[in-house]
Order: sequence, then structure tokens, then C-alpha cells
Amino acid sequence: TLFRSVAAQKEAIKQATLKAMDKYPDIETADIWRAIYEIHVHRKSGIDNEEVIEKVISADQSWKKSSGHAFEEMVKFLGTSALKNKDIEIILQRDLNTLIKAGEIANEPRDISWLKEQIKGSVFDLYAIVTSNGKKYCYGCIQSKTSIRDRVTRDREPSMQAMQSFFWSTIIVLDGDFLKLPKFISMVNGNSKEFPTNGWHAMYVFSKKYTNGRIYSTDLDFSNFKDHAEKAANFWLKQRQWFDSTWSAED
Repeated sequence: TLFRSVAAQKEAIKQATLKAMDKYPDIETADIWRAIYEIHVHRKSGIDNEEVIEKVISADQSWKKSSGHAFEEMVKFLGTSALKNKDIEIILQRDLNTLIKAGEIANEPRDISWLKEQIKGSVFDLYAIVTSNGKKYCYGCIQSKTSIRDRVTRDREPSMQAMQSFFWSTIIVLDGDFLKLPKFISMVNGNSKEFPTNGWHAMYVFSKKYTNGRIYSTDLDFSNFKDHAEKAANFWLKQRQWFDSTWSAED
């Protein structure tokens, strides 16, 4: 069926990326991702078929549909694996929706109402859940993007709203090429005339090139993310009222 085909594509993209990252740690993850994309398009289109143009278009659409979800699944897997002994897990939007409907999220009603609105608008891709005294709390909102150059402004606004609502707000990016430009660094860190405040608590990029302020390099071990997620959970549980946009795991 179509559903099984898409699910298989997502899993294949995720597994191919993870295996390649493990085998070739010195190669930029964005380059690995592009290589898998080229293979995907080639496999879908064929090069000798007279309908090659239509097939390339179809292949590109197929990639966009599957790859974004595959990256979300990859972030969920890496994040939850890194935090497995910390009573913290990273879940997909649909997982949070299921937990809320089952009454298994212990946040206050105001939080639940806000989270339902985010789910309804598909604002965030993943969420961070911490278990404390046998109860599950959603404390973090996570965006996962293969690249955000063309949509970073749109992604920044809901992140700022999440921080204003006292949630930990982060973004995980596969291709950080856009961070060569000062404008995009300011969108994350603030401290510019156009962007005076930070847009996220932190951004994690699969590259060693772009570490700057709230922008951190990450890889398969998710070490920075793991450390920050644990610190954020502890602070959120103990001093939620102070968890605004100025909070930093490095303080």
C-alpha cells in the first residue's frame, strides 16, 4: 500500500543516514544527506525512460514527503537514545497528541490547552517529555529541519511564543549552510538591530563549522543536546516561573 511504501522510504532514509554518519564521521552530514537524495531521485526516475522529467519531479516530491519525516524519526531516535537513563524522552507530535488524549500528560490545564493548539497547527515536530514522581510532563518544544534558510522567520515566531509560555524551545538542523550569513546567526542569538532577542534557547546543527553562541555542533551521540535537555528538565521542574527566553544551559 501507499502508506507502507512511504513508511518504508522514511525508515530507509533514516537508517542509511545513521549508518553513513557512523561510517564516515569526518564527512559533513549535509553532504551525506544530499548523496542519499541523489540516489533516491535516481532510483525513482531512471535515466533512460522517455518520461524522465515527470519521474524526476515525482521523485523530488517523494523525497520531500519522506525525508522530512525521516529526519524527525532520526531526531526522536537519537535524542531518546542519548537520554534513556535520564527519565527524558523525545516524542513525535502524534505521540504527544495520543498521550494528551489518554490523559497521560500531567501539565496544568493552561499548558494542555496551549499544546493542543500547537498540535492542531502542526507547529512543532517533536516534544521533550520528562517523568517526575511517576508523572509525565511536556517541557520542551522541538523543531527539526533538514534546512531552514527559506522558512527560518516562520519557524522563529512560534519558538519565541513557546519560550514566552515557559517551555524549552530548540531546533535541530541537518544542513547549517545558511549560518554562513550573519542574519541567520542573529535570528538564533539575537543581539542585532533586526533581531534583538534570541529566537530559540538553542540550535543544534550536524556540523562542526557553525558553533556560535546558542548554536551548537551535534553528531550521533547528541552530547550537547543531551546535557542541555537534562538541565532544562531540572530547571523546568524546579523553577518554571523563571524559564523564559533568557535561560541558557551554559549559565
